[in-house]
Amino acid sequence: MASVGWEGKRARIVFRDENGKQQTIRLGACPKSVANTARMAVGHLVIAKRHGSVPHSDAVRWLDGIGDVLYARVAAHGLCQPREGAEALTVADLLDRYDSTLSVKPATRYKYLQVANDLRAFLGAETALAAITPAHADNWRKSIADPKLNAADKTKPAKALARATVAKRVVIAKGIFRKAVRWRMIPSNPFDDLRAGPQSNPDRAHYVTVETIRAILAACPDDQWRTIIALSRFAGLRCPSEVAGLRWGDVVWDKGRMTVRSPKTANHEGHATRVVPIAPELRTILQDRFDRAEVGVEAVVPRLRDSSVNLRTQFGRIIAKAGEKPWPRLFHNLRASCATDWVERFPAHVVAGWLGHSPMIAAQHYLQTRDAHFDLAAGAGEAAANPATHTRPSTPTASRHKAQDPGIPADLVGCGIGCDPVKHVKVPPEGLEPSTR
Repeated sequence: MASVGWEGKRARIVFRDENGKQQTIRLGACPKSVANTARMAVGHLVIAKRHGSVPHSDAVRWLDGIGDVLYARVAAHGLCQPREGAEALTVADLLDRYDSTLSVKPATRYKYLQVANDLRAFLGAETALAAITPAHADNWRKSIADPKLNAADKTKPAKALARATVAKRVVIAKGIFRKAVRWRMIPSNPFDDLRAGPQSNPDRAHYVTVETIRAILAACPDDQWRTIIALSRFAGLRCPSEVAGLRWGDVVWDKGRMTVRSPKTANHEGHATRVVPIAPELRTILQDRFDRAEVGVEAVVPRLRDSSVNLRTQFGRIIAKAGEKPWPRLFHNLRASCATDWVERFPAHVVAGWLGHSPMIAAQHYLQTRDAHFDLAAGAGEAAANPATHTRPSTPTASRHKAQDPGIPADLVGCGIGCDPVKHVKVPPEGLEPSTR
């Protein structure tokens, strides 16, 4: 009625319920003898439930001897009554505790709560935490990755989350259940082996050229918008968080650099601020903005103090006015384009310090391959760019011999005077050895 399955050193009991559906009870790491005892006990419990009879005495003794966590897993399948006095932890208990311990920025908290709500809806708030299996984790990932119809208008085509979004939510879910293991709520993480996938999305990568930015800057309605776009494209600032936090006191004009405060990495030691160079294209726009700034206003872009400003909508209008086509991620692609330009001129660790992240993160989410890279490597289609196709120029023999004669150094002059001439003598038939006759 039941069998034992192994995942390395971790055992699980597999059986079929009264509806013929396969069910699993995880035992965790244990010896084979313990797993076999559990298999026999679960088999007795399945028979007793199916026929409405009293469980075998061996199964009753096994239930009395196991811990509360494993007992709760057995009870979650309806094979026994919940143990009196034992705390039955549920999915809601875990998610509520996780929410109470979050210490992140509001935007990050919103993303975490999205995942928590997905887990609550799919797994069931009152589901016993010990009953969650890796199969539940796989099915949950499939549910968030599958396309979904628009609830308001079902005539519209179904939409699916981007692969990077699915990967990010899987990482958060794995972290939630990792906390449950750490808090001793469950012995192992059922999401541990769940594959997240890459969190970067190459389909949304786009390099914004300097020519495009110049056209857009010319179409900006005022100097504040020019400053926002220039700081994103030529200094790699995150918009709006880092642009909004920039103050005139942070700009060091004589050294051509400025201090940037990063709310996103403020909780990481040593990453609350960073120093960024002021590129020539940015200096002109910053100087113009400084000349127009109101007296006593420290913010470089005061408009961003109002959190209700819809930057994306207005930026899209400016791009359209400039006659350009919007790119997938309006502000992120500007920062990524800046990173791509920098890494072609400066060492990777220097660029990573200017952008405020590691070189590995830069390679995954920011650096891009441009057409110019292929043209440069291929010599823009010219055969002369390939050293293997070069033909060696022919040189007349006389001039070649003359060129190869470096002349006699001054300290060697006269060293050959008095040398006897070389005589060409034919070797006798007997050879050079003395005759023995």
